[in-house]
Amino acid sequence: MRNSAIIIILFFLFSCSDNDDNPNTILPNVPVNETIFLNNPEYTNLQVVGGWAYSQGGISGIIIYHSSINSYVAFERSAPHLSPEACSRMDVKNSIIMHCSCDDSEFQIIDGAPMTDGINYPAKQYRVEVLGNNTLRITNF
Repeated sequence: MRNSAIIIILFFLFSCSDNDDNPNTILPNVPVNETIFLNNPEYTNLQVVGGWAYSQGGISGIIIYHSSINSYVAFERSAPHLSPEACSRMDVKNSIIMHCSCDDSEFQIIDGAPMTDGINYPAKQYRVEVLGNNTLRITNF
């Protein structure tokens, strides 16, 4: 009986985890709930695969990328490894890289993976839901 209790306790101790989907604690969590209408002129580039656009929302804005026929990704413009400030706002470079001018760090626009040595966090990603042919919803819930 005692051995069973010890095994159960050990099971619960080792099955619990403090990890979450994004262990990055540098960037604050802010509510994101943006609706994007692809027919609006500022989002014209998103109508083709490989196109990208900036949007409001998040901490410092959002980068949206049309990754495949019916698929989009969205990333926070604040560099994930720095506290938000003016120079840590990432810009798209050559349509395939998100670039931070504070330290010249770079991230892939397809999946947010860091391309610069020493950076351990990917770009903060938001959920993108396609609502019909011309509307996207970007959220973090």
